[in-house]
Amino acid sequence: PGSPYQPVIEALGNYPQKKFYNVSKLGGAKYGNDYTLPYSIRVLFESSIRNCDGFVVKETDAMNILDWKTKQNNVEVPFCPARVVLQDFTGIPAMVDFAAMREAVRNAGGDPVKVNPACPTDLTVDHSLQIDFSKCAIQNAPNPGGGDSQKPMAKLSPLKAQPRKLPCRGQTACKGPCSAGDSSRNSGQFSAQIENTPILCPFHLQPVPEPETVLKNQEMEFGRNRERLQFFKLFLKVFKNISIIPPETGMAHQVNLEYLSRVVFEVKDFLYPDSVVGTDSHMTMVNGLGILGWGVGGIETEAVMLGMPVTLTLPEVVGCELTGAASPLATSIDIVLSITKHLRQADVAGKFVEFFGSGVSQLSVADRTTIANMCPEYGAILSFFPVDNVTLKHLKHTGFDKAKLEVMEAYLKAVKLFRNDESSSREPEYSQVVQISLSSIIPYVSGPKRSQDRVAVNNMKSDFQACLNEKSGVKGFQIAVEKQNDIVPVQYEGNEYKLSHGCIVIAAVISCTNNCNPSVMLAAGLLAKKAVEAGLVVKPYIRTSLSPGSGMVTHYLSSSGVLPYLSKLGFEVVGYGCSTCVGNTAPLPEAIRNAIKQGDIIACGVLSGTKNFEGRLCDCVRANYLASPPLVVAYAIAGTVRIDFETEPLGTGFNGKSIYLRDIWPTRKELHTVEEECVISSMFKELKEKMEKGNKRWNLLEAPESTLFPWDLKSTYIRCPSFFDKLAKEQVSPQPIENAHVLLYLGDSVTTDHISPAGSIARSSAAAKYLTNKGLTPREFNSYGARRGNDAVMTRGTFANIKLLNKFIGKPAPKTIHFPSGQTLDVFEAAELYQKEGIPVIILAGKKYGLGSSRDWAAKGPFLLGVKAVLAESYEKVHKSQLIGIGIAPLQFLPGENPSTLGLTGREQFSVLFPPELSPGMTLDVKTSTGKVFSVIALFENDMEITLYKYGGSLNFVARRFL
Repeated sequence: PGSPYQPVIEALGNYPQKKFYNVSKLGGAKYGNDYTLPYSIRVLFESSIRNCDGFVVKETDAMNILDWKTKQNNVEVPFCPARVVLQDFTGIPAMVDFAAMREAVRNAGGDPVKVNPACPTDLTVDHSLQIDFSKCAIQNAPNPGGGDSQKPMAKLSPLKAQPRKLPCRGQTACKGPCSAGDSSRNSGQFSAQIENTPILCPFHLQPVPEPETVLKNQEMEFGRNRERLQFFKLFLKVFKNISIIPPETGMAHQVNLEYLSRVVFEVKDFLYPDSVVGTDSHMTMVNGLGILGWGVGGIETEAVMLGMPVTLTLPEVVGCELTGAASPLATSIDIVLSITKHLRQADVAGKFVEFFGSGVSQLSVADRTTIANMCPEYGAILSFFPVDNVTLKHLKHTGFDKAKLEVMEAYLKAVKLFRNDESSSREPEYSQVVQISLSSIIPYVSGPKRSQDRVAVNNMKSDFQACLNEKSGVKGFQIAVEKQNDIVPVQYEGNEYKLSHGCIVIAAVISCTNNCNPSVMLAAGLLAKKAVEAGLVVKPYIRTSLSPGSGMVTHYLSSSGVLPYLSKLGFEVVGYGCSTCVGNTAPLPEAIRNAIKQGDIIACGVLSGTKNFEGRLCDCVRANYLASPPLVVAYAIAGTVRIDFETEPLGTGFNGKSIYLRDIWPTRKELHTVEEECVISSMFKELKEKMEKGNKRWNLLEAPESTLFPWDLKSTYIRCPSFFDKLAKEQVSPQPIENAHVLLYLGDSVTTDHISPAGSIARSSAAAKYLTNKGLTPREFNSYGARRGNDAVMTRGTFANIKLLNKFIGKPAPKTIHFPSGQTLDVFEAAELYQKEGIPVIILAGKKYGLGSSRDWAAKGPFLLGVKAVLAESYEKVHKSQLIGIGIAPLQFLPGENPSTLGLTGREQFSVLFPPELSPGMTLDVKTSTGKVFSVIALFENDMEITLYKYGGSLNFVARRFL
C-alpha cells in the first residue's frame, strides 16, 4: 500500500486470484525482453518496487537498482527482506534488547506494547547443544571404541533390505511387523546402535527410540538452559509476529532451508520472492534454492525486525561460469573448497556471486546449497543460484505442494526470475566473469589453521611436514627437525598408544555444510560400513562424534542401514545443533591432553564443518582440517594426517590384510542407489510435522506472561543491558575523542572469533571470576553462547580468546597493558580501570579487521568496554557496519599508511575531533600526545550510517520512533 508502482500490479495468468508486481514491465531492455539484469539484482529491484513509500524506500532507489550496470559500487540502496531468521546464540541478545527497549520506551513515556517485530521472524534454538556425552553405549561394551579386532563382526543384512529390517523395539509406538529378530542388529556388538528419535521407522514411519547419548545430551541442554528457554517461551507469548523452533530440531540455516523457505511468498493471494536476512553467517545456504539471503549482524537484524531496511552498497555481481562435470571421487566439499579458492583469488569480497553455465545443471540443489553456504569463507555477500528445473524437481521430491509449485513456476517466469536451462537462452551481464571447470576438481582438505588454505589429499603428508618446518604463522608450527619424529607413549583405558605430530584426537562429522546434501553424509556411512566389514577400527582416545543438522540426516543414515557402522567406529549421534564447530566439544581425556602438552605434540582435529581457526576446537589441538564427511571417517581410522592414501594402508583388517582407502571408498553408483532408495519426500513431511509439534520438554516448559520482562537481578543468564540508557528523540553531534589510550594493538586478519566470546568459559577468565562471585561452580558456567543474554558475562569475554595476539604483550594471550599504572591485566580489567578513570580507549589494528562470521557481540563487547573508535588498515564490511550500528567509529588509515609507517607505538594517547556535519568518506585529523598529526578516513559510506552513528547506533535510532 502507498507504492507509486501499484499500476503494475496484475493477475497471474491462469491464476487470476493471485496478484503480483509485474516488475518486468518497468525496465524496458534492462529488465524486459533482453533482461540483462543479474537475477539477484532483479530480486532487489522487485523488493524496492513493492516497498517503495517515498521515505524508507524512494523511487530513486528503485531506479538506481534498475540502472545497476552504471550505479554498482556508487550508490547505497535499501532492501526489505521478506523475513528474518535468528539462531539462539545471537537471537537471545536481540530478544533481550527488545525486552530492554520496551522497558526504555515505557520509562520515556511511550507505549511498550508497540515494540514488536514488524518483519516475520523465526528463531531456532540450535546453538545451546554441548557434547557432554559421546560414545556412551560403546563405553559400556567389552572393547570400547572399536569392537573386537580379532574376530569379524556379525555380517549385516544387505543395504537393500535395511529399511524393512531396522528393529522397532517393543516399547516404541511402532506396531508394524518389523523383523526384531535380526540377531546382527540386536546383538551386544550393537549396544551403541542408534535408531533415533527424531527419526522414524522407515518402513512404517512410526517413532523409534533415541539413543542414550542423545537423551543425555538433550537432558543436560534443557537443564543448563532452562532460564533462557523460559525467556524464549515468554517472548513467544507476549511479542507478535515471531515463531520459535524449539531445541532438538536442527541448525538455524538447515531448518531455514528445509522448513522455513518458501521460494515464493504468498500473503493474502499476493505473490513476491522469498528473501531473508539472519544472524547466522550461513544464512547464505538458501541462495542455493534461489532465495536471496545473507547473514548480517544482530544489530542490523534487530533494525530489520523493527521495519527498517538493510542498507547496502549496490554490489558488483560476479558471474561464476561452471562448465563440465566433477570427478566421481570429488565430493561436494571438494567442489566447495575448489570454488572457494577460485573466488577468493578473484577477490569477490563484498560482492554478489551468481552462478551460470552448463555446469550449473550438473549440480543438484544439495550441491548448490553446500556451495552457497560457504560464501562467507570467500568473502562474498552471497552466492546465488537462480531457480531452474533442477530446483523445481528438488522441491517436488521433498514433498512441496504440487499446486503451489505450479503457481511458483508461473510467477517466477512472469517476473523473469526463472533460469532457462537451454544453452540458447541469454545470460545476464555481470561485473566480471570467473570461469571454473568442474572436471579439474580433485579431493582436497583445508587447513591447518584457515579454511582458504587448501591441501590436495594426495599431498597431505608432505604438506603437513612442510607445516612442521615453517615458521609459526598462518600455516607453520616451527618444530625443530630433531623433534619432528618424537613419539610420546600414553596409557589409556589399559592400553598403550603412541602420539606423534599429526596424530588425530578429534574427528567430527558435522553436517553444518553437509546435511543438505545426502550424498556426502551417505558416503561417510557407506565408507564406515565397508571399513567395519573389512575389520578396521578407530582408536578409542579419538574424540569422535556425529552431529546431524536435523532429524532428516539421522533418518536417511538410519534408513540406509549405515548408522550402526558409523556408531561402531565411534561416530555416534550426539545431538542436534552446533557443537564441535563452535567450540562445544567435550574435553579430551586427561591422559591424552597431558601427553600432547608434555611432548609439545602438534595434535590434529578433522571435521566436516566450516571453521578451523586455531584453538577453536580445543586449546591443545593446534592443527585443524576441514574435510568431507567420508574423509573425516578415513582419517579417524588412519589416526594421523601423515599418511599417503595412495601408497599407505589405512590399517590392518581381518587376517592381517592391509586395507587401503580405495578398497572402501564408495562409488557414485552406490551412492546414487542408496540416495534414491532412502532420501524420500516422506522424510521432509514427517520432519516438518515434528517441527510444528515441538517436543515434550519444550511443550511442558512454563513461562510467565508479562508485557514487560520481570528482570531477575540474581540471574546470570538474562540481564537488562545498558544500550538504551541515553535514549533520546533527537540526534546529537558526534562527541570528540580526547586523549584516548590504546586498549589493544592488533595485527592483520583479526577475526570475530578473536573478538567475540565463543565456546566454553575458561576457569581463569574474567567471566569465570564474575560467575564464581555469583556462586556458580565451573560445571555451571555453561558457554558464552548460552550466556549472550548477560552483558556482564559477554563484556568480560570480549577479547578473551587465548590466541589473541596483542603487540603490547608479544605472545598469544587475552592480556593488555593499562598504561597509566603499567600493569599487565586481562583486557576487561584494563578496560574497567580506564572507564573508572574516565579515559576513553581505541583499538589499533591491521588489515581485514573483523574477518569471519558475523557476530553482534564483536561490536557490542568493545562498546561496553568503552571503545570509542577502531583505527585499522581495512575492515570486513559486515563488521564495519556493526561497529557503526552500536556507536563505534570505524576509522581507516590512508592507503599505504599504518602504525609502523607513521612511527606509532600504540603507547601514545590519541584525539579525534568530529565536525558537526559529517559526510561519507570524510578525512579527519588524529593528534597524538607526542605531537604527531596524521589523517584517517571516517568509513561512513552513506548518510544513513552517519545518522545511525549520531543517534548512538541503530537500536536507539529505531527505539525513538516509539516515543
